[in-house]
Amino acid sequence: MKLTPPEQPTKKLDQQFSFIITLLKGVGQIMLQESVFTGLLFLAGIFYGSLSMGFAALLAVFIGTITAKILGFNKTETAQGIYGFSPALVGVALLFYFESNLIVWLSVIVGSVLAAIVQHGFSVKKIPVFTFPFIVVTWGLIYVLRNSFGVPAAEFLNSTAVLTPDFAFALRGFGQVIFQGSTFAGAAFFIGVFVCSPIRALYGLAAALIAGILAGLYNAPADGIMQGLFSYNAVLCAIVFAGNKAIDGVWTFIAVALSLVVSFVMNAYNFTPLTFPFVVGTWIVLVLQKSTKGFFLDGKPAINE
Repeated sequence: MKLTPPEQPTKKLDQQFSFIITLLKGVGQIMLQESVFTGLLFLAGIFYGSLSMGFAALLAVFIGTITAKILGFNKTETAQGIYGFSPALVGVALLFYFESNLIVWLSVIVGSVLAAIVQHGFSVKKIPVFTFPFIVVTWGLIYVLRNSFGVPAAEFLNSTAVLTPDFAFALRGFGQVIFQGSTFAGAAFFIGVFVCSPIRALYGLAAALIAGILAGLYNAPADGIMQGLFSYNAVLCAIVFAGNKAIDGVWTFIAVALSLVVSFVMNAYNFTPLTFPFVVGTWIVLVLQKSTKGFFLDGKPAINE
């Protein structure tokens, strides 16, 4: 009689750890970092600011990743956390804008599924979509929750933070990428990017400073600048275009400037910007890069001899 050997416990453990690693990478991918340590630091910053947002991020990245597995999305992309970051942002956003209740948590689940599916649609077509799935899904859910269900806004949205003018607003710019306004969260997010890519972290910090200064020159509200609300899109732009060539700095500055313009326009019309200014600025610069390809070589104009 031939006995079937029992499944090895180590194999189950490996699968469980592999799934946890995927979830953490999904959180890290919010700032384009495929790193477990980055994901852990991001979660630490979110939980520091709000337990409900932290649990929403965990639930959302779990749902998004499970959706990718069930629907058979690309296994490599799934393992890299590609289908976790937009859902995670949706989860945090909904608990940022609305009071915690059953309908909001159900919306986190539905939004996470939709964000993963939209992400996959763009991924199949090889379109660099960045956080756009999070944006469209969150806009839709905000509209429905406000107008169809009348869900109350989160209490802290009506509170006003008094901040001393300082350069810590650049760190808060990192924090505001995931709806966190504390300097601690911003520092945690900065370190999270730095451990994975120092140059991207430093580019992000410089871009956050520049964006805040430019916003001040155009008479943006001082409290908004100090909270990092005019810097977080700049952080994401810098992370995308950071590099060790001079031209990388030029592309970064153009993307940052474009994202600021879009932010100003959206704020003027009382439209929730989320990370849309970053996406628009980045898409325009990518088009510019493609159209000028061959003109720039190693950061210098390419001259035909």
